[in-house]
Amino acid sequence: MTTAIYTHADCRRHEMGSWHPESPARLQAIEDQLIASRIDAFLDYRQAPEASIDALARVHTSAAIALVRDNTPQSLQSDGGDHFACDEALHAGYYPIDGDTSLNAWSWRAARRAAGAAVAATDAVIAGELANAFCAVRPPGHHARPSEPMGFCLFNNVAIAARHALEVHGLQRVAIVDFDVHHGNGTEEAFIDEPRVLMVSFFQHPFYPYTGAQSLSRIAPNSVNVPVPAHSGGDVVRKLVLEQWMPALEAHRPEMIFISAGFDAHREDDLGQMGLVEADYAWITRQVMDVADKFSRGRIVSCLEGGYNLSALGRSVVAHVRTLADLG
Repeated sequence: MTTAIYTHADCRRHEMGSWHPESPARLQAIEDQLIASRIDAFLDYRQAPEASIDALARVHTSAAIALVRDNTPQSLQSDGGDHFACDEALHAGYYPIDGDTSLNAWSWRAARRAAGAAVAATDAVIAGELANAFCAVRPPGHHARPSEPMGFCLFNNVAIAARHALEVHGLQRVAIVDFDVHHGNGTEEAFIDEPRVLMVSFFQHPFYPYTGAQSLSRIAPNSVNVPVPAHSGGDVVRKLVLEQWMPALEAHRPEMIFISAGFDAHREDDLGQMGLVEADYAWITRQVMDVADKFSRGRIVSCLEGGYNLSALGRSVVAHVRTLADLG
């Protein structure tokens, strides 16, 4: 069996302005580095379908779904629609959700592709067609709350996939591993009272979205979310993985593992202040694979979250995918 890359051109059409760090260039950087590393020939490239409304609704409220669907600007769509509004942002082709997050004419479709990639990868991995999969998609997802988009994220791709594994495939226990520099507040909220789901993460603290630490929010009993100070490097992260993540994962015995793969804890990424390098991402991936091999039949689906220095992002994804594919 092979490792698959799920992606779609629609994920590059979503954009929030030329100034925005969560840009279509991120996916191009990943593609370029996969080709340059010469591992692309060993991967199974698959087109991401659009997630169904039912799949989105397993995590998100109808109001949250409608917010994206009904406010996606129409003026730039290829059908030639001439639906202009008085809002200046809409004239420019964007609908603002918050100060960091907006919609363009492709956002609804791109968000459904991103969630659909995670769902399709889950189906294929559970069916035994693939060893594991990486979803090179955007918009990212782990800040999207059940009730609203936020923080560059529209729908919570990993949460939607995990819920799909539980409710459609009947799995009894899954785990979510999040190594983005920011706390995955939306994911934690989606499963805060769900004992079938264990969430483990580290995140820079204090830092956006200012959640996850004991003093700031209710801590879910089914989470091991570890705040770390700015400038923490690989030694700090490897220690917490071994001492805090691994015992929890072993005790939970997940039947499948989902990864929120953010690469903005890299030392070259200006949106965070941590000090990880490619070797750290490869090491973390191997630890997760060891748990998956022991309890989950090796089943892993990983979804792109953050990572905004394009060179560091591409190199880190190569390290992550090379490890998933056992390519040395």
